[in-house]
Amino acid sequence: MVDPECPVKCTGPDSDPKTSIMTGLPPSRCECHRITTRPSVTGTSGSIGAAGLTDCCQKLGETSERKMSVEAADREAATSSRPCTPPQTSWFEFLLEESLLEKHLKKVSPVDPSPVQLIVQFLEQASKPLVNEQNQVQPPPDNKRNRILKLFALKVAAHLKWDLDILEKSLSVPVLNMLLNELLCISKVPPGTKHVDVDLASLPPTTAMAILLYNRWAIRTIVKSSFPVKQVKPGPPQLSVMNQIQQEKEVTENILKVLKEQAADSILVLEGALRLNKDLYIHTIRTLDLLAMEPGMVNGETESSTAGFNISAEEMQCQVCYDLGAIYFQQGSTNSALYEKAREKFFRTKELISKIGSSLHYTIDEKRLAGYCQACGVLAPSDNTSQPSTPYSQIHSCLRSGNYQELVKIFLEDNLTPSLPVQFRQSVLRELFQKAQQGNEALDEICFKVCACNSVCDVMQGRPLDVQFTQLFLRPTKEKIDFLLEVCSKSFHLESASESSKRKMAYFLKNLCLSLEDLQLVFMISSHELFIALLKDDERKLLVDQMRKRSPRVNLGTKPITSFYDIPASASVNIGQLEHQLILSVDPWRIRQILIELHGMTSERQFWTVSNKWEVPNVYGNVILGIKDNLTRDLVYILMAKGLHCSIIKDFVHAKQLFAACLELVTEFSPKLRQVMLNEMLLLDIYTHEGGVGLSGERPPSDLISRVRGYLEMRVPDIPLRQVVAEECVAFLLNWRENEYLTMQVPLPLVQTNPYVKLGQLLAATCKDLPGPKESRRAAKDLWEVVVQICSVSSQHKRGNDGRVSLIKQRESTLGIMYRGELLSFIKKLREPLVLTTILSLFVKLHNFREDIANDITAEHISVWPSSIPNLQSVDFEAVAVTVKELVSYALTINSNNHFWLIIQADIYFATNQYSAALHYCLQAGAVCSDFFTKMIPPDVYTDQVIKRMIKCCSLLNCHTQVAILCQFLREIDYKTAFKALQEQNSHDAMDSYYDYIWDITILEYLTYLHHKRGETDKRQIAIKAIGQTELNASNPEEVLQLAAQRRKKKFLQAMAKLYF
Repeated sequence: MVDPECPVKCTGPDSDPKTSIMTGLPPSRCECHRITTRPSVTGTSGSIGAAGLTDCCQKLGETSERKMSVEAADREAATSSRPCTPPQTSWFEFLLEESLLEKHLKKVSPVDPSPVQLIVQFLEQASKPLVNEQNQVQPPPDNKRNRILKLFALKVAAHLKWDLDILEKSLSVPVLNMLLNELLCISKVPPGTKHVDVDLASLPPTTAMAILLYNRWAIRTIVKSSFPVKQVKPGPPQLSVMNQIQQEKEVTENILKVLKEQAADSILVLEGALRLNKDLYIHTIRTLDLLAMEPGMVNGETESSTAGFNISAEEMQCQVCYDLGAIYFQQGSTNSALYEKAREKFFRTKELISKIGSSLHYTIDEKRLAGYCQACGVLAPSDNTSQPSTPYSQIHSCLRSGNYQELVKIFLEDNLTPSLPVQFRQSVLRELFQKAQQGNEALDEICFKVCACNSVCDVMQGRPLDVQFTQLFLRPTKEKIDFLLEVCSKSFHLESASESSKRKMAYFLKNLCLSLEDLQLVFMISSHELFIALLKDDERKLLVDQMRKRSPRVNLGTKPITSFYDIPASASVNIGQLEHQLILSVDPWRIRQILIELHGMTSERQFWTVSNKWEVPNVYGNVILGIKDNLTRDLVYILMAKGLHCSIIKDFVHAKQLFAACLELVTEFSPKLRQVMLNEMLLLDIYTHEGGVGLSGERPPSDLISRVRGYLEMRVPDIPLRQVVAEECVAFLLNWRENEYLTMQVPLPLVQTNPYVKLGQLLAATCKDLPGPKESRRAAKDLWEVVVQICSVSSQHKRGNDGRVSLIKQRESTLGIMYRGELLSFIKKLREPLVLTTILSLFVKLHNFREDIANDITAEHISVWPSSIPNLQSVDFEAVAVTVKELVSYALTINSNNHFWLIIQADIYFATNQYSAALHYCLQAGAVCSDFFTKMIPPDVYTDQVIKRMIKCCSLLNCHTQVAILCQFLREIDYKTAFKALQEQNSHDAMDSYYDYIWDITILEYLTYLHHKRGETDKRQIAIKAIGQTELNASNPEEVLQLAAQRRKKKFLQAMAKLYF
């Protein structure tokens, strides 16, 4: 039989020998109870006297004495083997000796067990349920033993002066909840009464203080639960350990749920406490003994109610104001008006701390309080001038109002007495940079000034200069140097500065001089009074020597340099001036006049060599330099060189003027050069159209198309030709869909001699056949063979002395009609979508032959290409992979809304394990063809293969809820994958926030079952709410169900787009 009055419950034959995981208690040692480790959330207290404790202890009898003697022998053996380690006092020993608890608590810290460990042990033992003879679990009885243990726990807390900082740090939420409930019971708080309905002023001081302490803890626990907590890395999985952890987690969640529901009441209780003007008392060990001995009245003043720790009204208000400020600040994220209340409470706390001084029974983290005050000053700035504004609030006020000059002033003042953290300074600069990048050009100057302040502060603090300062100082100006010197001067007092600070500033200014090339800017720094005061004479001389070595022409002497215009003019000076004008001019008539003047001054110079930027292709240069007349040769060469340069920089107007003048000149004496200029003008006209109206889709004039065809059919012998002209002509015809001409009318000799014409013909023929009802593979096969040959490599072998053949190197094959780089360059001249899609499809098909890739890339028209390659080893698949990536990137610059190209880009990222980027492009492909998911996505865009790759990406990113939702998008819902994903607990997505996007009832029912099995009540309710939506009722018409699914698809994809875009 179980003795209900037994004060010691110890281990019997059937009990669990393992220790309690949640509380760390030792195994029990009695025949009466089995161990259960889940503590009760509530408890009761009664009147307990010393006589009752004696009677209870006498019931131990001979059995207890015999067992204690065995334990004493064990302890003696332990102490003899380890004499330096005192034995730990067991919890039940305090039951046997009434005065042992106070003696133990008076020992010098650290003691074993510690006070908080004792609280845990006492409460756990007091809350253990009973198991009767029928093996039924009974609630813990309200007997003398349990009341004594609860009283002991309260005494230990009283010894700690009810310091919530200590108790919260060491006790779990369930244990501390039980302890404070016991305090409410023993303090005669009427049971079943809401604290908000109680008049604190009419209660005894200890009773009112107990209510305040409980509600303060409730508010603090809510605030603390909102902070992110780093998860403890679990050890080896053990079923019993996991069950106990899960039990404690469930109990904690239940308590938090109740506390949050009652948060408004707790706030009202604490607000009412601020109106109390009388001192309060809190229980001590002595007052708890008094309560145990006397019955007392429920609301009457007794000796014990005024004999505890005296807490002055101001001390109580200080603690309450701080806790109220914390809860108001936490709730301010949903109601910004609460930030003002939080600010009021925190500043009141600061006033009371300064008034009370160090006499507080409880400590407040003043650094945290200062942080709260600064945050409130920013989030809810005060109009009250009695509350001093902090630099943080001033800076944020300047950012909101746009008063940037005042902002710079604050940073300058802070440089002298640094108080702003470097991270805060950098964050302000980043915010200014973002505003400047959004188009506010006026902020460029402010960005430099703030960056200069930060950089000088870094110099004075011994930190390296930020890269942003170097970037902003790439183009130094007089104004920037002036401001930088002003910052340096105002950042420290020269008279009182330490030698270390002076050396840091001097080193900064010296390096600044060495980094400048403009002598005027160097002189501004070197002549500044701060520079002269910081650097000694020998250091300044050394700096001058260093700059002379860097630039021999630099003259740092005090004698001013003679002006260029004061030097008497000479023939060489005049020639130099004319050459300078010749380099700058793009006017053909002026160029001709300058050359005539130059040739009149000297006949020995070749003026086409004046600038090394004048470049003419070698095929033209040989003809031009063969002109016998020097003036004509120089003029033709320079006009062509300048025209080609203007064409490159897209100054087509001047290029046309220069080419026209050159054409007029050469027509008089050289038919060969005349044809050259006609070819170049054709190329210029192509560039002009393609870079102008051609971008908007306007077709070129028929005259231009005829000239392009005429160039390709030209048969004039001995005409120097540039390959780029033929290349641009073929690309031009492909871009404007002249496929009929390229396929049928191009002369055969031209196809055989010009690789670009052959490639263009094959592309045109393939594109021409693609839209037909039956795709022709002949042209596609020819194009395939040409591209495969271009992408092949040839191996060079060498036979060694032993007769073995070894591979030396692989190089690009010369059997192709052109090199791969030339092919890529040609493709990047194409803009016609069908041509780009065709060549992309070819390279994707070639890429998919690669043996070391696990995932194929999809593309349009991929079935037209051959399904095998005869010599697979000869293909350079690395080059093919690079080409595919470059082609897709280029194609998306032409049309970033082509969903098929976007899917190819997504497949490339998927094949290279870049899953987030792959999802980005998959979502972008769906967005562009559905007006950001407001319309239905075409089924040929989001095929099952695309959806499965999106599922795979989400799974590998640990976004398992997204996986389950995407499984609904398949034509046949993949329940196996969805259920497996939902079983994962380590999910990196929004989890239950996504439940509104699930329309499949089977998945929602599985979620409900899963959360019920795990004991996750809140999440189960969310799933049940999702199931209960009327539009998902299975009895609805199919149209209603389809509409509900489409609406959820749209919202989910829009949410995913916000996440991955």
